[in-house]
Amino acid sequence: MLKGENTRKHIIAKSAELFNQRGYAGSSLSDITELTGIKKGGIYRYFASKDEIAVEAYQYAGSIVGSKINEALDREPTAMGKLLVYLRVYENVVEAPPFVGGCPLLNLATESDDGHPVLREQARQGLARTLDAMKEIISEGVQSGEFKADLNIDALATFTLSVMEGGIMLSKLEGDNRHVRMNIENLTAYLKGMCLRK
Repeated sequence: MLKGENTRKHIIAKSAELFNQRGYAGSSLSDITELTGIKKGGIYRYFASKDEIAVEAYQYAGSIVGSKINEALDREPTAMGKLLVYLRVYENVVEAPPFVGGCPLLNLATESDDGHPVLREQARQGLARTLDAMKEIISEGVQSGEFKADLNIDALATFTLSVMEGGIMLSKLEGDNRHVRMNIENLTAYLKGMCLRK
């Protein structure tokens, strides 16, 4: 790998941690230079703007979390287990989140909702990808006979993601994993009610 490519990846990785902990608005270019040890001119050699760094940083953070989710999904034989993976990856969100600072999608969506169209579009795409992945799991569960045939796939995906993100937000805010853990228990009970095979 070329030195320039390594430097660019270093900027993205460190910026991803910074933005996911402090937010886009709460992070300055000076913070990035301090964290990376690269001067402003060096940063601009690789990126045209802070926006460009933020987009790539979010994609990087999302890929790290996505890899951890995919690894856990590979170990789950049932559709119910696969849906619960999304919450279980965040079971210890306070002490040991899958990416420093918590859920990149939740953090970006919360911050970019009102004022930043470029980042809002990144969050919107992340939302669509996550819901699509959940809908595919649910659809496979219906086709295999695990879930009831008349299940509203779209509604269950939305509900699952809402329970996940709500639990993360409450646990991070309170500094206690109990909200995510309670949501895992309650979603498990709810999903059992959707199953044909108990």
